[in-house]
Formats: sequence, structure tokens, C-alpha cells
Amino acid sequence: MSDINLTTEEPKRSLNFIEVAVENDLKEGKNDSRVQTRFPPEPNGYLHIGHAKAICIDFGIAQKYGGICNLRFDDTNPVKEDVEYVDSIKEDIQWLGYDWANVYYASDYFTQLWEFAVQLIKEGKAYIDEQSAEDIAKQKGTPTQAGQNSPYRDRPIEENLDLFAKMNEGYFEEGSMVLRAKIDMASSNMHFRDPIIYRIINHPHHRTGKTWQAYPMYDFAHGQCDYFEGVTHSLCTLEFDVHRPLYDWFIDQLKTDDYRPRQYEFNRLNLTYTVMSKRKLLQLVKENLVNGWDDPRMPTICGFRRRGFTPESIHNFIDRIGYTKYDGINDIGLLEYAVREDLNKKVTRVSAILDPVKLIITNYPEGETEIMEAHNNPEDENSGSHNVLFSRELFIERDDFMEDAPKKYFRLTPGNEVRLKNAYIVKCTGCKKDDAGNVVEVYAEYDSQTKSGMPESGRKVKGTIHWVSTNDCFDAEVRLYDRLFIVENPSEDERDFKELLNPDSLKVLRGCKMEAYLKNAVAGDKFQFQRTGYFCVDKDSTLDNMVFNRTVSLKDSWAKAKDK
Repeated sequence: MSDINLTTEEPKRSLNFIEVAVENDLKEGKNDSRVQTRFPPEPNGYLHIGHAKAICIDFGIAQKYGGICNLRFDDTNPVKEDVEYVDSIKEDIQWLGYDWANVYYASDYFTQLWEFAVQLIKEGKAYIDEQSAEDIAKQKGTPTQAGQNSPYRDRPIEENLDLFAKMNEGYFEEGSMVLRAKIDMASSNMHFRDPIIYRIINHPHHRTGKTWQAYPMYDFAHGQCDYFEGVTHSLCTLEFDVHRPLYDWFIDQLKTDDYRPRQYEFNRLNLTYTVMSKRKLLQLVKENLVNGWDDPRMPTICGFRRRGFTPESIHNFIDRIGYTKYDGINDIGLLEYAVREDLNKKVTRVSAILDPVKLIITNYPEGETEIMEAHNNPEDENSGSHNVLFSRELFIERDDFMEDAPKKYFRLTPGNEVRLKNAYIVKCTGCKKDDAGNVVEVYAEYDSQTKSGMPESGRKVKGTIHWVSTNDCFDAEVRLYDRLFIVENPSEDERDFKELLNPDSLKVLRGCKMEAYLKNAVAGDKFQFQRTGYFCVDKDSTLDNMVFNRTVSLKDSWAKAKDK
């Protein structure tokens, strides 16, 4: 397994290797000292956290060096593409805090790409091959053994031109023929062994309809679209490193002056307990193993957004892991640390009881209530406070009472004292159970001289617990999300990845008791539930049933459980 990166140190601010290359290009005056990048997603699915890393470098480089970054959809495979994905990609980019200079599509350049392919045919650098995909693959050879020439490699130019035109006119079935670049079947780089550059797809395109039936391959379209668009720095992930010589070869055939885009590769973002394969993510959605692309357990950007992550936490995480030329796997704990760190500074603390049991303060006057002040965020002195209602009957967490407690249990147990947060010190006097032996009520007495902010006669207690008043709390649904897989690297596990799903990745709690302050919260609002974790309001919330998603626990409970 690759090394796992887990560090909570502040991100280094030294230049990464891409920034060094850009600054060198600017010093040398390459491409008229312009900086132009692009983010080129294929609209065949929702973006995931790995794409966020690409977005940050593509748009970030342009921002830092006064350039522009375009959004370009690589829509060269109409079978898998959809307008739904186009819209979601735009939303994700803007949520991360970026905007594009222009929106382009590879399909904008279909005519220019076609003309370039015709140019290659006329120059004797491309030919129509009628072999099956299996035969073509067999003839490619191996990295140590040269490939074999196609029997169609020396087809006459005029015949190639005629067949190429007919490929796009619906004369031939899918898979019956392809256009291949004629380069070098003995090259040590397998991508140079007469790569396929056009294939037939008889499927309507979401923008061009049935205008085209021959579509360019990614390796052919990518660099040329960069060139047509004026891109100077084409940034992509490491798997394209071996494609770069082919990228440059096509540019060499196309360029007419000193301008040329240059490709730079950086490491992918891989996370523990996660899969990034679009195919597997699509399978999770289609087989209803998750509740859609924005399920908060998914590594999609919209999934993280729905779960309560912030753009700042994503940026801070990516800054920490950095951009290198070496692939590895990053511990998801570092991403969780980043969102804890960000939310801790920003969000209001509230009381929410997830597993409630009633606490009755027997010596508190019946029918009386009082207002207590709760600070919104002790990390932010300007965050203010809000009022909470205190009454004789409260709800507390069931775990905060134990009838027969061990010695170092500092919460409610008969004879023990605790502080009710923002209120009084109380002493537990006993409990009531139902016929099954379950505790249904806990009893305590309060000390009226120990209200928060009052002198406490020097008396201290070791435990503090949170609570809500039965007078004004309301019921809500809470969804406890956890890691989707039970193994650190499901992509390297030989078992079917569906067998590795965590059965406890979602627990739904109903009848949770929320303090009244939360009644006016709307979808996306974020809070810290005291002593529990960070939560946000889910889009499924209604006036009658509010739903809260756990973003992350207060501490890394997963690591503790794993170490046991």
C-alpha cells in the first residue's frame, strides 16, 4: 500500500513545482508571458474530491499569476454525457469559490478537429483501419516487443479521405472502422503505436444532436482544444505523464508559430476508506447502495457540501497535502481535521440530545422557568450569545447517567454532582425504571447559589453535561454519517468493493431533542452540538421534521476504535 499522509501541521507556503514552472515561463517570456489554464471535466458524472484538487490548481494558478482559467467540457463521448452533469459541475466550481473566464466545450472545436484529422490524412500521417478492436490491440505489441503494422496502414490517401467522410455520414456501424494516426509501431512509448484518433458513435450528442457520427478520442481532442483555445499551461494528473509525448506530437503537427501549450502532471488525490472511480461511484448510485450522488457518504463535492463541509476546509486540506510528482494515499482523518478546525472557529454551539432521558430537578419550583445565557462560540469573542430556557424538567443524554458507575465516572450517578452547562450544579438523587429495567427518569436537586456566573463558595465539580428544557425543545431526525468502507484502501482490496461497504456508515436517530434556538435554522446551516460533533441542516428538512447531518465528530473516534 502507498504511504498514508496524516499531518496536522500548517501547510507549507513554498512554491510547488507547477508554480516554479509557471514563474520560469514568465521570466523567459514564453507565450507572450501569458498564463492561461483550463479545467476540462467530462460531463459524465458528478465531481469528486479529487477533481477539487484539479480545480484549485487550475483556477488558483490563473488567479495567482493574473491569467485566466476557462471551463471546458470534454464532451467527446455522447453515450455517457448529460446536461445534468454540466449543471452540477458549474455549481461545484462556484461553491469552491471560483469562476471561469469562459465556458467552452470540446464540441465547439469538432469542425477544427475534423479539419486537422483531414490534414493528417492528406499528409500521409493518418489512415482508416477496418480491423476489430481485438486485432488492433494484439498488433500493438508489448513495451519490450515492437508492434505489427496494420494491413490497412498504407491505404491510399484518397481512399482514406472517402472512408473518413463516410464514417461521419452513417454509412458504417460502430466498431467497423477507426481513424489511426500513423506514427511508429516500434516506438518504446506504446501511445505512439498508431493511436486511434476517431471512432464511430451512433448516438445523439447533447449539444450537436446527430450532426456528428465520428467522434475524436480524448488524446486527440485534448491537446488540440488547448491549442485552439490559447492554453499555456495544461495541468493534469500523473496518469497522463506517458501521454505527454503524444500530446506534444499532435501540437507539433498543428502549430504554425512559437505559441504552444505545455502539459504538466501532478499527483492525484486519493483518500483512505474511499473509492474515486467514477464507474464504482455510478454503480453505488444506480444500485441504491447510497442515496444519490449527493449522499453525504459519497466523496463527491456535492456530497461533502450536503454533509456540512465548507469550501475553506477543502482548500485547507488540499494546501496541506500539496502538489507533487508522486502518487500516494491521504488519510481521510486529515480532511476531517481540516473541517473540524474550520467549523470550530465559525459555528454556534447548541444543545441537542440524541438519546434523551428525562431529568427532573425535584427541588426546583414547579411551573417556574428562567432564561440562561449561552455563548455562541468561545473561539470568537464577537460571536455573541443566545438565550436558552431552563425549567424543572429537562432532557439529558442517556449516557450521562449511570446507576452503578465506575470510580472515574464524573457524570450523573446517585450522590454525584455535575454542572448543567450555562446553569446550575445539581446532585443526583436516584432514578425511575420501567418494568423492563430501563431508566425513564433521573432525579436531582439543584443548588440555587451555583448559577453560572455566580460565586460557587469555592466548590468545584469535575463533570459538565448539556441539556434542553422539556418546555420548548422540539423533536428532530439526526443522521450519523461515517466512512463508507471498512478498509483503508478498498481500491487495492481483491474482494468486490461492495463487500467492503461499512454497514454502520449511516445511523438514523429519530426523536432527538433540540433546543428552541434551532427552530429557525435552514438547509445548510452549521452548528456544533455540544460534546457530540458538528452538524448541518439537511435539504430533506421540513417544517414538521427537521433533519440534521453529522459532518464529523468532535474527535477522531474511528482511529480510537481501530486501535483497540
